[in-house]
Amino acid sequence: MALRKEETLLGFISMYRQEVRPFSDKQIALLQNFAAQAVIAMENARLLTETREALEQQTATAEVLQVINSSPGDLAPVFDAILENAHHLCDIESGALLLHEGEKFRAVATRGYPEEVDQSLRQPYALGPNSPVQALLNGEPLAEIPDVIAHQAEAPNPRAEAAIAHGMRSVVFVPLRRDSLLLGMISAARKEAGPFLAKEIGLLQNFAAQAVIAMENARLLTETREALEQQTATAEVLQVINSSPGDLAPVFDAMLERATRLCEASSGLMWTTVGERFQAVATRGMSTEFVEFLRDPDNQPRMVASNLPIGRVVRGEPLVHVLNLMADEFTHEPPALRKLVELGGFRTILALPLRNDSALLGAFVVGRREVRPFTAKQIALLQNFAAQAVIAMENARLLTETREALEQQTATAEVLQVINSSPGDLAPVFDAILDKAHTLCGAEHGALTTFDGEMFRAAATRGLPEPFAELLRGGFRPLPGSAPEPLLRGERCVHIVDMAALVAESTPAAARLLQLSVDLAGTRTLLLVPLRKDGALLGYIAGYRQEVRPFSDKQIELLQNFAAQAVIAMQNARLMNETREALEQQTATAEVLGVINSSPGGLAPVFDAILEKAHALCGAEIGSLTIYDGEENRAVATRGLVPSLADRLRQGFRPDPAHPIRKLLSGARVVQVPDVGESADPIARASFEQGGIRTSLYVPLRKDDRLLGLIVASRQEVRLFSDKEITLLENFAAQAVIAMENARLLGELRQRTDEVAELNRGLEARVAEQVDELARVGRLKRFLAPQLAELIVSHRDEKILESHRREIVVVFCDLRGYTAFTETAEPEEVLDFLREYHGALGPLVSQFEGTLDQFSGDRIMVFFNDPVPIPDPAERAVRMAIAMREAAGALIADWRRRDRELGFGAGIAQGYATLGQIGFAERSGYTAIGTVCNLAARLCAEAKNGQILIAGRVAAAVEKVIAVEDLGSLTLKGLAQPVSAFNVPLATTSPTLRVIEGGPQSV
Repeated sequence: MALRKEETLLGFISMYRQEVRPFSDKQIALLQNFAAQAVIAMENARLLTETREALEQQTATAEVLQVINSSPGDLAPVFDAILENAHHLCDIESGALLLHEGEKFRAVATRGYPEEVDQSLRQPYALGPNSPVQALLNGEPLAEIPDVIAHQAEAPNPRAEAAIAHGMRSVVFVPLRRDSLLLGMISAARKEAGPFLAKEIGLLQNFAAQAVIAMENARLLTETREALEQQTATAEVLQVINSSPGDLAPVFDAMLERATRLCEASSGLMWTTVGERFQAVATRGMSTEFVEFLRDPDNQPRMVASNLPIGRVVRGEPLVHVLNLMADEFTHEPPALRKLVELGGFRTILALPLRNDSALLGAFVVGRREVRPFTAKQIALLQNFAAQAVIAMENARLLTETREALEQQTATAEVLQVINSSPGDLAPVFDAILDKAHTLCGAEHGALTTFDGEMFRAAATRGLPEPFAELLRGGFRPLPGSAPEPLLRGERCVHIVDMAALVAESTPAAARLLQLSVDLAGTRTLLLVPLRKDGALLGYIAGYRQEVRPFSDKQIELLQNFAAQAVIAMQNARLMNETREALEQQTATAEVLGVINSSPGGLAPVFDAILEKAHALCGAEIGSLTIYDGEENRAVATRGLVPSLADRLRQGFRPDPAHPIRKLLSGARVVQVPDVGESADPIARASFEQGGIRTSLYVPLRKDDRLLGLIVASRQEVRLFSDKEITLLENFAAQAVIAMENARLLGELRQRTDEVAELNRGLEARVAEQVDELARVGRLKRFLAPQLAELIVSHRDEKILESHRREIVVVFCDLRGYTAFTETAEPEEVLDFLREYHGALGPLVSQFEGTLDQFSGDRIMVFFNDPVPIPDPAERAVRMAIAMREAAGALIADWRRRDRELGFGAGIAQGYATLGQIGFAERSGYTAIGTVCNLAARLCAEAKNGQILIAGRVAAAVEKVIAVEDLGSLTLKGLAQPVSAFNVPLATTSPTLRVIEGGPQSV
């Protein structure tokens, strides 16, 4: 009976009888039931076995994880646990867990091997020829030898031979991999030949994976711990930097201690550059003897590029790593390097430069007493400390510069405050500058000395013995070879390191002054910094030291900064004085102008004000302002003169040939008499004898090179007036001239104003008269023709309106069909038409110089040659009629489009008529009466649309210039005799008029 599970044959149950007797169906079914029970039992046994094995594996895994957890970072117990559990579960007698380091393998855990084999495996070894482990290096998932003896026969291998000697018959190698990198392997060996089961290999691979995880965790943990140690060290160093701002000694000590500890160095050394040498600023792990050796300046290395370790740093190498200082190449090097080996105990050293950009600030050196190279990680760590050292040095430098800058700014602010509180007073400013400059530059005493072009004189002293300070205040001339003498040549500064040595080299005169400085003030080192403005030497600031100790470049620069402040203060004081003087001058000028403004034309108060202000600003006690007319000089204002002399000057006098005015007349700008007592002029002698005047200045009042007078300023002492005072007096002289010119112009202006006022009165009368005439013309034009109105106004009477007889040309015109139009059209329509009609024809009357007599409805009457006679009146009349016909034609054509049939006709006659004014007072007109008017009206009535009928006399007057048609004689209504008539035909191009049969309509 088959034992099956899901079609899989697991076995069978067989039953026999010793007789021929078949089994019944019931027995067969019973046997099938027992077979099913057997299958269930087998499956339960399998599951129980697998469960037990899984439990054992989980237990083993848990034990391994527990070991990993209890030994963080320590892989030895982890590897032992992994190997033991793997071998136990796979029933393996011996094996090892090996790491792959570089190109070699090394066992870190073994099991079941004799002692000698164990020790052999724990030593790094390279793979021999025909090694099956090579397959792992080639990326294979495992390497297995089912029969070591057979494999050795085919591919001999020394390690396989040793395994056979110890009874090993089969072996498998399972790799430890992270990604594709081979980290090591687990080996498992048995004493019987045969392949390992897949389950066993899978179990070994599982433990290999755990080993890789443990290795990775240990690596990460180690890196984390190292990073934490580095961060802690960095934090501690930063804390030291924070707690010691500007003080690098504790910072370097802290850095060196952490660096040597974390890099496993036995000793260390920190160099900084000072001038052209390296100076040891921190050491660790070195003997006292070697430290003392390094403190000697003669033993400090120079900053010279060479093949020595420190020379390679100078040369620019990013790091110098010397494995063995005892090598032959270093045995003959300088003493400092030999002492580094003999006293410092260095064998392997690592030197890193401390650089800020391209500037070498120093070097960081660590060493070991054994020959053992530093790892890449240790080198990177030391580079980090070197970077921190550079940052600390830069911070200290910046902090020092900031502190110094703050001190300088504070000192500058205090100096500026003194300048602000003492405007124009330089003494406290110089004292403050000297005090701050000496304090910041480390000078014990000195002076601030000014130079006037000839003499040096101390304006402020500090810390000097009084005898020497008094000597400097008294002033001294710059002698050849003296200390300040190079400043006159433009030197940037004078720096004497040893005054005593200079005395022996100087000229006798200069040596005496230098020796006084040495003897009285104890000066040994001297620094002079010039005060200059635009190249001109104004003085200098001196700093003295009582020891031979030169000033640094920074101190010299600082003193130059204070010298610049002193120059600014001197310049400000000068500008302030000039501003004050300018303000006083402006105030005086404004007051003089105020007097001029308040006394227009009156010069006496102006001259008094000018003289007072001029004398006050120029320091003159006595003087006068005189007027010169070409012969006599007369005072118009005096100040400070004795009455008798003032009266004599006010009466006027003819200047003596010796009087200074003679030089002014000859073109001299001014005349200054240094001592009036020596003058030959009588007036000058009188002023000397009566008023005690000694020095006088004569400033001319000139207008276009003409001498108008003088301003005289005098003093009762012999003291010349300065150029500035002379310029100031000239300014006041110019104001006096302006005042005199203004007074002259004002008089002329008043005279012209009176003349203009009279002219204005006459002009106003004329304008009023013309305005009346214009108003009259306007009134006349409302009722009379424009020519008539203007003629009446121009003749200034109305006699022209009286009746008179004159030959005139009369024009009548009206519209054909107008009556019919008015009967059918609305009144508004008729008015619109008449506005257009009159607006078109009315301006033509003035254009042709006619006189409009009347217009009533559509009829218009115009005559020519009165009231103003004109040439060619007949021609003007005809041409006006032609123009009216054309203008009316355009209107008629437009109204025809509105279904209105209208036409235009005109009549013109020439003859004598009586003309004159008709009407009454409120309304009057100017008209013509006579046969000629009747004839023109009858011709107009006779004219058809578009015709202009003219009488014979008119035709005779215009036939040479205007085309006419002879119509023969016409019998006209109201006239007994026939009248010869002519027509002015239409132009051939005129489309607007046509002749209407039936003749004119009655109006």
